[in-house]
Amino acid sequence: MSKGYFVTFEGIDGCGKSTQATLLADALEQRGLTVSRTREPGGTPISEKIREILIDPRNKAMVDECELLLYIAARAQHVREKIVPLVESGAIVICDRFQDATFAYQGYGRGISIDFLKKINAYATGIEPDCTFVFDLPVDRAFGRMTAMNKSHDRIESAGRDFFEKIRVGYLTLAQQYPDRIVVLDGILPKEQLAEMVVHHIDSLIQSAKSL
Repeated sequence: MSKGYFVTFEGIDGCGKSTQATLLADALEQRGLTVSRTREPGGTPISEKIREILIDPRNKAMVDECELLLYIAARAQHVREKIVPLVESGAIVICDRFQDATFAYQGYGRGISIDFLKKINAYATGIEPDCTFVFDLPVDRAFGRMTAMNKSHDRIESAGRDFFEKIRVGYLTLAQQYPDRIVVLDGILPKEQLAEMVVHHIDSLIQSAKSL
């Protein structure tokens, strides 16, 4: 491939997106394709340092404006240092969260203007995912999964159920607005079945590009 692909995985915490991102990367690597897994916030040394600030439960005093700008700063570094060079080299970049997380969490969750978020995100990134998977899961089910894993909640995860209900609605609304890019999958399905669906969609994406 002369140019790679940028694939993002989204959903509320506990939806299984990270597991599916790993399974897709493994499947593609087994075919001999060049794959790079990354995450947001994070992905580069600078962005990972910003991530530590964002998720630290001790930073409860962080205001929404500060939170947003830290996410955007981490993304700007991530895109230019890592994502764009890899895609241009022909790699398939698989990212755990990207721009839609900002629209869902800071937009629908925090109540910041979606139009403003789109503008500031476009300034920071200049790149759109080729495909985005949203794993939809009821909030109670997601919280149950995190509790079963004895997972301590970070600053974002501690925001409460009402916050995550808004985020879930946000993701589904975004999927309706961008049906050509966003694929919604039922997060309750077995992970093996979901993995097959993800791989099938990526295969279709690659084949469609080859036919152009």
